Amino acid sequence: MDSNDLERERGITILSKNTSITYKDSKINIIDTPGHSDFGGEVERILNMVEGILLVVDSVEGPMPQTRFVLKKALEFGHAVVVVVNKIDRPSARPDFVINSTFELFIELNATDEQCDFQAIYASGIKGKAGLSADNLADDLGPLFEAIMRCIPGPAIDKDGALQMLVTNIEYDEHKGRIAIGRLHAGVLRKGMEVKVCTTEDACRVARVSELFVYEKFSRVPAESVEAGDICAVCGINDIQIGETIACKISGTPLPAIRVEEPTVKMAFAINTSPFVGREGKYVTSRNLRDRLSRELERNLAMKVEDGETADTFIVSGRGTLHITILIENMRREGYEFMVGPPKVINKRVNDKLLEPYEIATVEVPEEHMGPVVELLGKRRGQMFDMQGVGSEGTTFLKYKIPTRGLLGLRNAILTASRGTAILNTVFDSYGPWAGDMSTRDQGSLVAFEGGTSTSYAISSSQERGQLFIGPGVEVYKGQIVGIHQRPGDLSLNVCKKKAATNIRSNKEQTVILDTPLDYSLDDCIEYIQEDELVEVTPASIRMCKNPKFSKKSNR
Repeated sequence: MDSNDLERERGITILSKNTSITYKDSKINIIDTPGHSDFGGEVERILNMVEGILLVVDSVEGPMPQTRFVLKKALEFGHAVVVVVNKIDRPSARPDFVINSTFELFIELNATDEQCDFQAIYASGIKGKAGLSADNLADDLGPLFEAIMRCIPGPAIDKDGALQMLVTNIEYDEHKGRIAIGRLHAGVLRKGMEVKVCTTEDACRVARVSELFVYEKFSRVPAESVEAGDICAVCGINDIQIGETIACKISGTPLPAIRVEEPTVKMAFAINTSPFVGREGKYVTSRNLRDRLSRELERNLAMKVEDGETADTFIVSGRGTLHITILIENMRREGYEFMVGPPKVINKRVNDKLLEPYEIATVEVPEEHMGPVVELLGKRRGQMFDMQGVGSEGTTFLKYKIPTRGLLGLRNAILTASRGTAILNTVFDSYGPWAGDMSTRDQGSLVAFEGGTSTSYAISSSQERGQLFIGPGVEVYKGQIVGIHQRPGDLSLNVCKKKAATNIRSNKEQTVILDTPLDYSLDDCIEYIQEDELVEVTPASIRMCKNPKFSKKSNR
């Protein structure tokens, strides 16, 4: 159900989406949620809309490290679980191993006895087949739907009670305005009905429902009335927020609000101050930035925005670097131009002790590259608590508890250390004592000390100093980071120097061989920058520069 461009490009789910199907006179509402813990807010808010979950695991890999996070939330709610072993037609499928490792995961997450006794369905999504055993699949997905009807209870609702509906999502339509999406917990909601919108017991206001929609297949269908237990979309309440309750006008009481976990990482957003400001972006002022960030808060529950030190700086906090990077990428595509600082972890103080967030990192790495990877994680204050050999390919599976600070910028370093063969997965664990200082980057940056257009003559001599991000013919400005220095400490150099043209030298131009410049994506840039550096984000390009506020003396 991944529909927006970013989800398709990255191959991950970012937003929760819902649909419904009719099976043997019963309506089944299905909600597709993200698996990454960074988007946990999307999962936490919809768990009170469902009665059970389908846990889809791969028939070869088994439950992924990120699965643990979402599953833990669902089990805490006491939901029934049906495990679907997908891609069962893969040649190396090992369903028994997958079911056993899923069972172990359930026990680790303190599931109840009823939850541990889950129904397993084996399926092949691409062929549209499912069955109760790995060798005997039916011709369609019938067994899966039968399992849903059998194992997942119907809605626990009060059909004749006073109307109650918790708003769990908000969409915006140019013609209809704000659309509130949620599930009716009690009573009946009718089109044109007057309702009470409650935040807490005291704060209530009256509104009228102008239109009602229910979900059928992949579209919204208008409805005159909706009964308790169904998911619907309500139009006509323009100031509604996620977490508010739409209740009966006379005797309505609010439902408990949605509880979302606290953010762990923060980044500073500021207006673009580089010499190239306004060339590529449509929205460049601090007012544009403020409006866009406050719009994001309306539907992104796990995110927080605070004012920074100056009027044009905002501190955005999220559940992880990926969570904030997705926001940056979306804003960039909408025509915004701004600068972001390096990610920082959000520490806590409890009883005068400084605590910082820790994550569980799982690394799969071939044995020959294990040494450098273990050394790298050790430098970043990681503590190994599990290590096992997996399969016949000589792959080792390492588990670490590591401060979130140590994970910032780790992905690129691990890929370099293992020649691109390591797979890294991380999931938030808990807050623990401050781990002490750590070094995250050994090399400095190459900084341009003069603006202009880069020339091949200057680049050919500069590339001996390190790896460059730019090729010839690129416009640069003073203070822009143009490459990675091969040693610690920054180095200023001139990439715009032209060859002196005198009439004495008559020898022909020598051909220079230039290295291919490094092509860093937005994620890579955010991982790379340090305390005194910024990423300049515009719709057409991503550049890095030194933060003028930290004008340190560089090695000339």
